[in-house]
Amino acid sequence: TYLINDLNAYTPCAFSFFFFSSTASPTVRIIHSGHACNVEEERHTERVYTIREGETLELTCLVTGHPRPQIRWTKTAGSVSDRFQDSSVFNETLHIAKIQRTQGGRYYCKAENGLGSPAIKSIRVDVYYLDDPVVTVHQSIGEAKEQFYYERTVFLRCVANSNPPVRYSWHRGREVLTQGSDKGVEIYEPFFTQGETKILKLKNLRPQDYANYSCIASVRNVCGIPDRSVIFRLTNKTASPSIKLLVEDPIVVNPGQTVSLVCITTGGEPTPTLTWVSSNESLPQRSVVKGGTLTLPAISSDEAGVYSCVASNNVGNPAKKSTTIVVRALKKGRFWITPDPYHNDDNIQIGREVKISCQVEATPPEELTFSWLKNGRALRSSERMVITQTDPDISPGTTNLDIIDLKFTDFGTYTCVAALKGGGIPEISIDVNISSTTVPPNLTVPRGKSPLVAREGDTVELECLVSGKPKPIILWSRADKEAPMPDGSMQMESYDGVLRIVNVSREMTGSYRCQTSQFNGFNVKPREAVVELIVQYPPTVEPVYMEMRQGLGRPVVMTCRVLRAHPSRVLRFEWLLSNRLLHAGAFDAQRDETEYTIRSLNRDGWGEYTCNVINEAGAGKCTFQVTGKAYPPEFYYDTYSPLWQNRPRLYSFKLQWTQMNPNAVDRIVAYRLGIRQMGLERWWEQEIPVDGTINKGELMTHNLTQLIKPESYEVRLTPITRFGEGDSTIRIVTYSAPINPHLREFHCSFEEEPICMFTQDKNDDFDWTRHSAATRDTKYTPNTGPSGDRSGSKQGFYMYIETSRPRKEGDQARLVSPFFNVAPKNPYGITNPPAYCFGFFYHMYGKHIGTLNAFLKQKGQTTSEGPVWSLSGNQGDRWKQAKVSIHPTASFQVVLEGIRGPGIEGDIAIDDVMLEEGECRDPPPRVICYVLAWSSDFLESRKSLCPARK
Repeated sequence: TYLINDLNAYTPCAFSFFFFSSTASPTVRIIHSGHACNVEEERHTERVYTIREGETLELTCLVTGHPRPQIRWTKTAGSVSDRFQDSSVFNETLHIAKIQRTQGGRYYCKAENGLGSPAIKSIRVDVYYLDDPVVTVHQSIGEAKEQFYYERTVFLRCVANSNPPVRYSWHRGREVLTQGSDKGVEIYEPFFTQGETKILKLKNLRPQDYANYSCIASVRNVCGIPDRSVIFRLTNKTASPSIKLLVEDPIVVNPGQTVSLVCITTGGEPTPTLTWVSSNESLPQRSVVKGGTLTLPAISSDEAGVYSCVASNNVGNPAKKSTTIVVRALKKGRFWITPDPYHNDDNIQIGREVKISCQVEATPPEELTFSWLKNGRALRSSERMVITQTDPDISPGTTNLDIIDLKFTDFGTYTCVAALKGGGIPEISIDVNISSTTVPPNLTVPRGKSPLVAREGDTVELECLVSGKPKPIILWSRADKEAPMPDGSMQMESYDGVLRIVNVSREMTGSYRCQTSQFNGFNVKPREAVVELIVQYPPTVEPVYMEMRQGLGRPVVMTCRVLRAHPSRVLRFEWLLSNRLLHAGAFDAQRDETEYTIRSLNRDGWGEYTCNVINEAGAGKCTFQVTGKAYPPEFYYDTYSPLWQNRPRLYSFKLQWTQMNPNAVDRIVAYRLGIRQMGLERWWEQEIPVDGTINKGELMTHNLTQLIKPESYEVRLTPITRFGEGDSTIRIVTYSAPINPHLREFHCSFEEEPICMFTQDKNDDFDWTRHSAATRDTKYTPNTGPSGDRSGSKQGFYMYIETSRPRKEGDQARLVSPFFNVAPKNPYGITNPPAYCFGFFYHMYGKHIGTLNAFLKQKGQTTSEGPVWSLSGNQGDRWKQAKVSIHPTASFQVVLEGIRGPGIEGDIAIDDVMLEEGECRDPPPRVICYVLAWSSDFLESRKSLCPARK
């Protein structure tokens, strides 16, 4: 009968309206659920969250307010999204796995819903860490001598990066060194280091000072961070490093060669460590370092630079030797012709002087050599043919050929040949023709090519015709403003005078200058011309898309506005509904918008309206979706005590919501409620009728009953009007035991992360773990622990002690409840202590099971009493219930203690902890559950009504 009646589990038990405004501005508070070492309140209400580096930071922002506030996490000196995945920035929970020291700082949770000021709370995250200490050794008088044997005083400096500040201690062998314990030893902290280091000073070095010195760095075991130490052996051979490079400086090579740099140590104790560094920030990707040898295979010009070998052994200063690798190269050959500078004429004329210049970039510049040829034959410097060359240290290298008193016989082809001494690099040859046809350049723009009109997205070619011989390189730039060219540079080169622009955009409209370059042409005043480019584009309109919700019989006004267009003269507009023309016309010269009005909306008026605004370049489109769809409801998350238990295995939930913009469309006649158990596919649906008109801010309530503990449910709510279904809203309903230690009954099934205000004892050996079978690690220990929670659900949670390594026999884990108040029945105190029944379910399965104890801890109690309940050993693979009556005389806590047994098969679990007023009664008799043939998904949703293995 019970199961048959349960088919009606989702019929409404209550549905009511509250005619008051439920909107509320946001409030916020931050709780933690990660691996915190400690959370404390400091002065001025500053909360500090301490966590060990590498652990998981998890901060949850609990908000109230209606509509549901939007949440954003930020961090001091930048957004959280600068360092973390964007998905975590806008969630209630900020999750940072393996937190690093640089991620410490102040974190802010900001909640806003458009009402009042945003709510902001912050918490300071302090990341604790301790690096291995490093000992460095220095002499008292610099590095003049190689061995400490000849020095009188030695300083040992110990440094370790840490948070909180580190404490140092020194040991010589097994002897602890303290200030004053040895007259030959002085221990101090330099004033300027502010506790960052501790220096051990060995005065007037004695034979017994040659020993092993240990520096121990400690942060007092905060966050469980162990001490770290380093040992340095001081001997009479201890010396700072010295090295030698077995290479020349500089090393000049050809591209493609393999270069090996060899560095050897010539001194130092302890043996120095050798590293290679480059002036190029990092070593080349293909480089190979083996010992002190650096190999650069197939070297390129980009890999040239200074390479340094550094030797360090923490004694004195590191030793460093460097060499420069020069990769030989020739590039960028250019020429220019300079007419007689003594005459104001740009042409070459017989009887006057002419100079031919040739320029090449060479590495190394001192190896650069030039030679000249005329018509293929070698040319030597003479009185009329004067060959000069710039200083070889000046780069780029330049050579000049001055022809004095030009004659007709001097016409011909002159060749400048650039080479590097030693060969191995291809020569660069530049041919220059001097003849009667050699004339300066001239630039013109072809007819019809300026202004040039193009449409956005086209490929255009700006053209300048260049005449003259030889033809120079043409340089293109913007003439109307300081702006980059399409390729991002300020100037582009063209060898044919054409500038080609692909996918031209409206921003490229303007003036473009073409001008001659002095290279590969005449060294005369540059010739230039200007080309105008006009880019046409279709109208830009707004809104591009707008949804307009309206009820039947009401007017609808749609406006499409033109923002930009070229040409700005818009030709026409047209309004359409589903490709059916409604209205068309031309724009008024004084207006930049067009309207279409529906005087009284009917059912045929619902649909997609488009407005096309057209000019010569194309069309811009406004789209309006006219609909009668209702806005989504907004769930109310601040319901007081929304969850209650009406049966031992069932619970109910008070679902509340308001309707967003209820008067924007037709009256809402009903809501469609959908609900499904998490993990299942089937939805159960029903309609909730609505009588009358819903006003803005009215709070509606519907009670969800017959929900199974501890399952969670997905709830979907959809408004319905004459139009049909509106937008849906979904939320998750999660079971949680009532958490109020001051009520007559307390129950906790550990289904939520706060675990009912239970806390881990800070003075035990390890912690209890919240767990569910659905999320169990595949590497769990077999033959111990439960396969589900107390109800048999694999989704449900319980608490257990993990007894695998590094746990050892006798280790204790204690779980402490919140405080429960004991109210006296008369104002003079408690004469007859009230009775409470403390109960829980336990699972103790495995051949290595230890002990489970329950303690009563009263406020003000200084001595610990024995357990009120205790059990040891294997109790079988099943859940059992324990109950014990307690009689506290003051506010109290209950403590559950798990003690590890002799092996790893000793996991102990607890679930469904309860506390009730009154003496414990006998446990209820077992219930036999008969299940008939039902559909598989319904049976799955009800399976936890029947205990496992029945």
